[in-house]
Amino acid sequence: MSENHPRKKNGNVTIIDVAKASGVSYSTVSRVLNGFEYVKDSTRERVLAAAKDLGYVANLQARSLAGGKTNVVGLLVPGLDNGYIGEIVSGADEELFRSNYNMMLYTTHRYQGKEEAYVKSIYSGLTDGLLLIVPMTPVSYLEALQNQNFPYVLIDQSDNTGKSNIVDSTNWQGAYDAVTYLIELGHTRIAHISGSPYLQSAEDRLEGYKSALSDHNIPINDRYILEGNFYQDKGYEVTLQLLDMDTPPTAIFAANDLSALGVMDAVRDRGLSIPADMSVIGFDDIPQAIITYPKLTTVRQSLKQMGRIAVKLLLEKLENPDTTPRRITLKTELIERESVRSLIG
Repeated sequence: MSENHPRKKNGNVTIIDVAKASGVSYSTVSRVLNGFEYVKDSTRERVLAAAKDLGYVANLQARSLAGGKTNVVGLLVPGLDNGYIGEIVSGADEELFRSNYNMMLYTTHRYQGKEEAYVKSIYSGLTDGLLLIVPMTPVSYLEALQNQNFPYVLIDQSDNTGKSNIVDSTNWQGAYDAVTYLIELGHTRIAHISGSPYLQSAEDRLEGYKSALSDHNIPINDRYILEGNFYQDKGYEVTLQLLDMDTPPTAIFAANDLSALGVMDAVRDRGLSIPADMSVIGFDDIPQAIITYPKLTTVRQSLKQMGRIAVKLLLEKLENPDTTPRRITLKTELIERESVRSLIG
């Protein structure tokens, strides 16, 4: 250890201690530790060396209680086990890095009580704001966030009060386009594996599916609508039920790509071929959609863009707390690949 930077023996090391040890002002130390670019390299190296030798650890909660910013944004996700979440997180991370903010990640593992508990701890001072990706039960804590005037953005979830910043996609239109595409290729027996019922996106996609059938004078067969949960194993399970029907569908529209991958596994395990025996369409266009065989026809969401825009909305709210909440809805796009065949001709 350098003699110029003796480790502090008693009490917590503060930013003032780092400033004294490195021979600069504490405002300069603050700029270095918060990642600001406009500091000379030699000064930055001296400050970081002093902080390391002293064992300095930023106390984010104390900084927040003192009225300062932590330059940290909380990101609450149900899990990190699929490409959909990963793409949104990647977009958010890129925008946060560009804006000199750090990310504090919380995973709920789809446990509702954990989600509410995390939110309460986050707005108690650990972060400056919060991004919520497809939260399960936001109604249970949105009022508390609003009462605390704590900035947050909902990603791919709704809030009918009009008090939330929201980023989502044209879920209804995307589903409508997917089913219309199947109908135009001659399919009339089209099944739908829905998503998690507590998510507005799942409800919108179900309604888009039904509307496309109705608009083309195809009766809605409730037996062809099976509840999924946006996960591959459930998509596999309910597809087996569809394949066991006396008159199985010729095409399956899954509410997301992970469910569609489960559909494809089940079809193959029954010795059937895609798309010769069953056409499959997903939703999201996650990275796995292009590497599966056959390549998955799907509805593309701009997932990275969704993450980036959510960060911009949040930082806008941090800079101007009086900003009126906004909802930004991104367009979806049907991506034609190899998992659908025409029944015409």
